[in-house]
Parts: sequence; structure tokens; C-alpha cells
Amino acid sequence: QVRLVESGGGLVQPGGSLRLSCAASEMLPGIMSMAWYRQAPGAQRELVASIGPNGRTNYKDFVKGRFTNSRDSTKSTVALQMNTLKPEEKAVYYCYMNGKSQSWGGQYEYWGQGPQVTVSS
Repeated sequence: QVRLVESGGGLVQPGGSLRLSCAASEMLPGIMSMAWYRQAPGAQRELVASIGPNGRTNYKDFVKGRFTNSRDSTKSTVALQMNTLKPEEKAVYYCYMNGKSQSWGGQYEYWGQGPQVTVSS
């Protein structure tokens, strides 16, 4: 069973930085999208950033200029550098990977366990 293992969550002061990392437990063939979502208390899960197979990144407006999403497809890893964090960005952050592989029976998708990020003084 493939797992996405995340690390890097924790407590940071407003204006501070955190880096989240996510690695698949085994190489994922045919990766398409590697993304980050977050879910704040009482809110729906929302997309934060994604990166496609060609390396093109997409950011939601509320993180543009502050967050950087990067991937290493050869290692099935993705990282999210978060700068200038705000208190309202306290949430559980989930990494997500999907892809398609004939040898794996078609499309697949996996979610990380979601470390907590708390922004507070």
C-alpha cells in the first residue's frame, strides 16, 4: 500500500516560515499532479498549490508570492516552502499526488496524513 509521508509541520510565529515535505513510500509511475491542500477548523479542504508533470506551478491567489511548491518526480517527492505565514493559515496541510500508469491498472491518487501547521505568537 502506497503512503505519502509528510514532515515539517509545527508551530511558527506570524511572519515566520515553514517547509513541508512529502515523499511517496515507493516510486510512483506516470505522476501527473503533485499538490498541497489545507483544511482549517470548521472549513472545507482547499487547494493551495499544485505542480504539473511539466513543472508548471499553480498557486491560489492567497499564497502567491509567499509559498513555493517544488517537486522531484524522479523521487516522488514534493515540498512546500511557506513564508510570511499568517495566523489565519492555521490548518492541516495535506499533500496529494495523482497519476496514471498502465502497469498500475490506470489512474491513482494518494493523500498524505496532513501535519498541523499553527501560526501563533
